[in-house]
Amino acid sequence: MPFANIKMPQAALSKAQKEDLIHRITAMFVDFFGEGVRPYTMVLVEEVADGGYGRADEVFVVPEAYRAKE
Repeated sequence: MPFANIKMPQAALSKAQKEDLIHRITAMFVDFFGEGVRPYTMVLVEEVADGGYGRADEVFVVPEAYRAKE
């Protein structure tokens, strides 16, 4: 069963963008493995809360200007 686990900052993508991401990743697996994997493909989109991860030894918070607008 193909499985993709995508972790991203909270509010980085809108609901529609997350749905599109799920469809595109599923399509990628189908292109690679064949149509038979579609019913068994799982894509998990996890949103990590601000301050819950770091980059370059600094705690990361998404600036308001970069947050998705629903």
